[in-house]
Amino acid sequence: MEPMDTFENPALKNFLASFQSELILAQVLIRRVGNEFELRHVDDRECDSENLRSVRENEIRELAQFTASGAFRPLKSAPSLQTGWRFLARDERQFEFALNTLYPGAIADWFAAKFSRATPTNYREFTNRQTGMYRITAMLTDALAAPVIRACCHKKFCLKQRIWSVDGLETDSITEKSLIPCLEPCAILLEFARKAMRLEQQAERAAELHSAENLSIEQDTEPQGEIREADFENPQNPRRLQLLREKEKVSA
Repeated sequence: MEPMDTFENPALKNFLASFQSELILAQVLIRRVGNEFELRHVDDRECDSENLRSVRENEIRELAQFTASGAFRPLKSAPSLQTGWRFLARDERQFEFALNTLYPGAIADWFAAKFSRATPTNYREFTNRQTGMYRITAMLTDALAAPVIRACCHKKFCLKQRIWSVDGLETDSITEKSLIPCLEPCAILLEFARKAMRLEQQAERAAELHSAENLSIEQDTEPQGEIREADFENPQNPRRLQLLREKEKVSA
């Protein structure tokens, strides 16, 4: 059996070979510094290294888990990574650990999508195999699923490049999102689709809620207080408001 310390990760090898001096992965700017790698927030591109907080390997997990205000980040691909830090990976092992902590599975998914080793899971295929409370998500027609997907996966909420879809809806582009591919609907999308279908079923109640939500849109107001990312019962949830905007585009 080959010793573990000599194992060469093909995904990491190809990822490192894909750029020379620097690369932007979602909100992280990666720079080669000799045989080392510097990671920092892309918004800190022009900052002097001395003005950024140097983080250690054991501090990266906390960096990925919380926003600058201290709010928990359930979705690591959300565009809410805090700024003002830098991490210097001394070798490829540290580099891989740092990226997989900031964006879990990003390197492996990039490799799988790049070299056709993974087939994206269509929304219909994904929801048709759901059971229990999530069986309802399969009832969304393609016409209704499209705005739900556009709203939930909007770049304001997720930077993964959605390469799965539903009939009639285009996939995301790298320039709009990032190099990190999304191969299938996530748990947040599934819950959002469930709530959207419930609202469709409860037309009268949905109309009342939509009326209140549309008022927020017309006034261009921001949600008051902290709203949990997957709290879709709250009419002020940003994804619910975005869904209304997406539906308005279709009906316009």
